[in-house]
Amino acid sequence: MGYIVQFIIGGTILVCASLLSKSKYLFLSGVITLLPIMTLINVSLQSKNMSMADFRITQKNAIMGAFGAVIFISSIYLLTKWMKPSEAVISAVVIYILYMAGCKYFFA
Repeated sequence: MGYIVQFIIGGTILVCASLLSKSKYLFLSGVITLLPIMTLINVSLQSKNMSMADFRITQKNAIMGAFGAVIFISSIYLLTKWMKPSEAVISAVVIYILYMAGCKYFFA
């Protein structure tokens, strides 16, 4: 259940960031640029309350999640050349779910 909640939150952030990037308001570009910086700050704050083993697990999960985001966005971009946008997004979500399930199975 936790993975579903994380998937929904992460997807919502990506959708909002992509919608805001198309806006004519310049400060929204700053918000989008700030997201990765805030993520790094969050990791540094969390690392103060973690053991080394927990930090390594979190680090590995963050790397797999970052690759997952790249796969998800790249899949949407590539699939829109051959499919309608809604079908491309649904297909990219399926690819992303398969990737994350594979990561959980192979790297757990």
